[in-house]
Amino acid sequence: MYAGLKEIGASLTHLFFPHVCQGCGSDLLDKNQLVCLHCYNQLPATQFHLHQANPVEKIFWGRISVEAAASLLYFTKGSVLQQLLHQLKYKGNQEIGRFLGNEMGKQFIQSDRFAAIDGLVPLPLFGSREKKRGYNQAKIIADGFSSATGIPVWNEVIRRTRSTETQTHKSRLARWMNMEGRFELVNPAQISFKKILLIDDVLTTGATLESCGHELLRAEGCSLSIGTIAYTSS
Repeated sequence: MYAGLKEIGASLTHLFFPHVCQGCGSDLLDKNQLVCLHCYNQLPATQFHLHQANPVEKIFWGRISVEAAASLLYFTKGSVLQQLLHQLKYKGNQEIGRFLGNEMGKQFIQSDRFAAIDGLVPLPLFGSREKKRGYNQAKIIADGFSSATGIPVWNEVIRRTRSTETQTHKSRLARWMNMEGRFELVNPAQISFKKILLIDDVLTTGATLESCGHELLRAEGCSLSIGTIAYTSS
C-alpha cells in the first residue's frame, strides 16, 4: 500500500511539476538528468582539447600568448546547444551552466595540455549586467568545471571596468576596439606564477577573451589557457 501511495505521489508531482529535457522538452529522462539521451547525443564535440594548433588556438595566434585553447562543442543556430545556452543566459537556468561546465571539465582534464591548470578564472561581467541577470554565466560554467576536476575557481582576480556595446554584427577590429581597456587586474598575487584557465561560454572572434587575457598576463609569471563551451566561426 505504501509503495502504491508513493507511486501516486510521484505521478502527481510529475503532473504538476514536470521534469523535462532542457533541450527538447521531452519528459523521457531520468530525474537526475537535465537533457535526454537524444539531445545529449546531438551535442557536437570538437575534440579540440586533444590537439595543438586547433581552430580555437589559431584564432589567438599573433594576438596573445596562450599555452592552450579549446572549445568543447560546435555552435550552430537552431541547435540543441543554442537552446541550452539560451536557457543559461536568459532564462535563469544555472543548472545548465554547471552541467556544461562539468562536461567540459571531464573532457579537458583528460588532456595533458590542460591537466596542470592551477586555477579557473571566469570571464567577468560588468557589475550592473551581472546584478540584472543575477549571476555570471562564466562563473557558473567554471563552478561545473571545478566540480569535475577539483581545480579552484578564482573569481576575484579581474573585473570589468565598463559595460560594452553588443558585439553582434561588429567586425573583428570593431570588436577589439570595443573591448580595449575594459578589464582591470585586481589581485595579481593570486595568479602570479600560476597556470590559469580563462573560461567563457561562446567563442566567436575572441576579442573579449583576448582583451581580458592581456590584462591577466600582467601578473608576473602567469601562464594563460582559454576554454569555452562553444565555438562558432560566424
